[in-house]
Amino acid sequence: MALKDEILKALLTEKEYISGERLARRFGKSRAGVWKAIKSLRADGYRIDAVTNKGYMLSEKNEVYSARSVSARLKRKLDVIYFPSIDSTNTYCKKLIAQGREGEFLVVAEEQTAGRGRQGKSFYSPAKTGVYFSLVIRPDMKLSSAVTVTSAAAVAVCRALEGLTDITPQIKWVNDVFVDGKKVCGILTEAVSDFESGTVDAVIVGIGINIKTADFPEDVEGAGCIDVNISRSELVAAVINELFEITLGDYSAILDYYRSHSMLLGKRIKFMENSRVTEALAVAIDERGGLVVRLDDGVERTLRSGEISVRR
Repeated sequence: MALKDEILKALLTEKEYISGERLARRFGKSRAGVWKAIKSLRADGYRIDAVTNKGYMLSEKNEVYSARSVSARLKRKLDVIYFPSIDSTNTYCKKLIAQGREGEFLVVAEEQTAGRGRQGKSFYSPAKTGVYFSLVIRPDMKLSSAVTVTSAAAVAVCRALEGLTDITPQIKWVNDVFVDGKKVCGILTEAVSDFESGTVDAVIVGIGINIKTADFPEDVEGAGCIDVNISRSELVAAVINELFEITLGDYSAILDYYRSHSMLLGKRIKFMENSRVTEALAVAIDERGGLVVRLDDGVERTLRSGEISVRR
């Protein structure tokens, strides 16, 4: 890791001034080298206060959204790719995987010109008002188990929002996140599979969160934003950190959280199946994240995918 990346990580971690001498000792560099790295970070847009006999500290007014600012906040080493503008972070990840890109990596964008959502829908992704990113992970799982990553991503977003804000989010099955009755986050999970072995080679987890987005297109219904002042780099890193913690642990351990944040349980819903709309009561989330519904004739079924709406 370059010296200025090491120093940025240290400044993000420390909540008090760090002297140039202390930084030089920590990283085995000269004070002149530290000063050069500080100047380079400032040139990148970071606001770093300097006080004689105290040292350096990041200003509270820092909002540099870049691969470096996200990477510095991650708890594990991960290659981060940043674009000022891109058609779709998910599409780009699929291209890299098709070209033979190995390992896990993260793609973040300032805006998407062709953001993608579930069921072939688009995801409105204007610049500077939200975060749009895709994480490629390499889980060792069967193809039938890949759906669990989707619900894990919803939990990761909710945990990150609760950790950084006073917001209490809710999950609309399968993976939309709502705040005050408005959709503020969409998640698109795509598996790249080895059909011969029936295993998943890679999973692309695409996430878009509306932070300050206000003027939505006419065809976008029920959308909103979290409307809080928050570092976009910090939010992205928090979601990724939460997601890795979940995927490396026991999936069943997050189900209680998922259920407690469901906005559907106990409510009348409508779901689409074979071009037919069916009404039912949402009664439970099963051990694989499926939605258990009770039809009007009393028969219970478990839904694994599809579009759900709350009956008004």
